[in-house]
Amino acid sequence: MSRVLAICRSVWRFIVGDDWITAVGIVAALALTALIAQTGTGAWWVMPPAVLALLALSLRRAAR
Repeated sequence: MSRVLAICRSVWRFIVGDDWITAVGIVAALALTALIAQTGTGAWWVMPPAVLALLALSLRRAAR
């Protein structure tokens, strides 16, 4: 069981890392993309602005 727990912790650290806000933002953007795609509309345009906004937010917090 400890091996499974260690793997889960490694995956968590890889995905979330030090910035949980960015990880939550990416998950929210992916969910929004999925919701828009279900309507039959092209949803490719959601992720680029989301990534740029989250990057800017992350850099702003790091520059403080």
